[in-house]
Amino acid sequence: MSTNVIFYLLNQRFVENDTQVPEAAKEVMYYSLAIGHHVGVIDCFKKLIVADYEDYQKFVAAFPEGEAHRKLAGLMRFGEIVIDSSHVNLLAKAIDENKQNFTALHQQWAEILLDTLASIQREPVMYIMVKRREGSAQ
Repeated sequence: MSTNVIFYLLNQRFVENDTQVPEAAKEVMYYSLAIGHHVGVIDCFKKLIVADYEDYQKFVAAFPEGEAHRKLAGLMRFGEIVIDSSHVNLLAKAIDENKQNFTALHQQWAEILLDTLASIQREPVMYIMVKRREGSAQ
């Protein structure tokens, strides 16, 4: 049985209710989205990258020791990581500075991640969930 790493993008969220949220309450709405699913929030994830676990480990190894390496290596320790707006500058800079260390496959991932990080920069409620999965890609 193989192990995969799947990068998911939270590309849509909606609240399960019958009324529109008034413009004046949007800030409260975004706060509710941030604190969790107790308020009827449903997340819709889109697969960005499905990778072999060994390839992911090689990708992480291409980064020098530091915060970006530590963040990405968290998947090996915890089985999942979240990349949100607080990680955009850190990871974009590290990816850009280490492109020369990437294989052709990792360069493809880097481009996808850079595009997605730019989207998160524009819309901070978006984030990437990276999960380790046993078996086939789910």
